[in-house]
Amino acid sequence: MKMEYDWGAFMNKDLAVEPASAEGSLKNLSFAVKDVFAVEGHTNAAGNPDWLRTHEPAEKNAEAVDLLLREGARLKGAAHTDELMYSLDGENVHYGTPVNPCAKDNIPGGSSSGSAVAAASGMADFALGTDTGGSVRIPSSYCGIFGFRPTHGEVPVNGVIPLAKSFDTVGWMSKDIGILHAAGRVLLSGQEEAGACFKRIYFEKEAWSLLEESDRTQVYAHALGLIDGEFDWCIAADGGLAEWAEMFKLLQGLDIWEEHGAWIERTNPVFGSGIAERFEWTSSLRKSDHEHVFMKREAVKRRLSEWLAEDGLLVIPTAPGTPPLRGLPENELHERRARTMKLTCIAGLGGLPQITVPLPAKNGEPLGLSFIAGRKQDLKLLAWTEKHVLSLQV
Repeated sequence: MKMEYDWGAFMNKDLAVEPASAEGSLKNLSFAVKDVFAVEGHTNAAGNPDWLRTHEPAEKNAEAVDLLLREGARLKGAAHTDELMYSLDGENVHYGTPVNPCAKDNIPGGSSSGSAVAAASGMADFALGTDTGGSVRIPSSYCGIFGFRPTHGEVPVNGVIPLAKSFDTVGWMSKDIGILHAAGRVLLSGQEEAGACFKRIYFEKEAWSLLEESDRTQVYAHALGLIDGEFDWCIAADGGLAEWAEMFKLLQGLDIWEEHGAWIERTNPVFGSGIAERFEWTSSLRKSDHEHVFMKREAVKRRLSEWLAEDGLLVIPTAPGTPPLRGLPENELHERRARTMKLTCIAGLGGLPQITVPLPAKNGEPLGLSFIAGRKQDLKLLAWTEKHVLSLQV
């Protein structure tokens, strides 16, 4: 009965912090946090009992948490995550799998699984997660909610357990686009919101070919309804998105072992299937063997930044389709993950802001549509999406 009540979303559902102000732009709103955000007095598990065992309670809150508390929001629960944030599935061998409120037989997506479920079920008005390789965008798509990954470095990550620092971002999710935008104004306080117009809109050809054919018409029609204007087809990666995904995977792996290798060798933690193999693979990587990949990433960042600039928008499916069933064999999840990374690596390599918009598939299972903007166009992207989503609803 407990699972039906809290959807298995929380590592600690009783963790609560009252707002620092009785007023503010987020007054009367509640938010959950992924169990990687420091909350004073709380010990993060990061999805793994050995991490919980070897770490101490936080002495202060993560900076992003304090930003929200100061604007009147109330913290309500520490939500489950995949082990050390290194998965896109949401299934955790130690703590279980949160129940997807939109598709109970399907995975919620990870690694911000609990945060997505808390927001999708209405247990919190919005939720904080982290997004390195898609960990806000994919669970948002799978759980049928709005999700936002900001420009890399635009939202403070102080007090957040890292996975791969050159890609890590603090993201957030909500069922309500207005609430998503309001939280963005607080978390992106260094940006000014100027207009909500993108003059050049592109649909990425290979990205759309990755979407399951049975879902393509539905997502495409929704995209046309949202943009309500002219667009062009384009190819982002001359060598194909598989090359970009492999580049992302390698660079992320180097970052991960640099960050967590010493702790893994010292602690010898128990990881679940798939995650254990991925950490083992990162241990084999040597930065000196891959210097050319760093130069390639810089070229991709320049290409995307110059191409999208301040008024360009890239339209892609968020994920290759609806959420997979729970309990699939690892080899099936691996194949799905490889296709998914071809989509998520674009914003990841470019350090770009991306928003995912929910829409139902014909069978009732969720699908996501994404918009990627140029660097530091975050608030503009949120404003544009809110404007067009509300217009479409009317």
